[in-house]
Amino acid sequence: MTEQQWEVLDEISGSIEAEILRGMLEAQDIPVVLSQEGAGRAIGLTMGPLGETQVLVPKDKLVDAQVILDEFYKSMEENQATSDEEE
Repeated sequence: MTEQQWEVLDEISGSIEAEILRGMLEAQDIPVVLSQEGAGRAIGLTMGPLGETQVLVPKDKLVDAQVILDEFYKSMEENQATSDEEE
């Protein structure tokens, strides 16, 4: 059995956002591992270098995951633009 190789898809400030991204990717059958500095996780930091969470996906799923991530960020930008126009 071969060992799974993981690649960093993105680094996100805060574990809540990373958990949302994990749920979205896992819903598309892409396994996800979240990695945060131990000290940051232990004391619940969400900002700065210790608050960064790496989102890792299997190397063979990286391209698919990047497409999903790009579409997610694009829709977020469109929603923000629409919200700004309504104000």
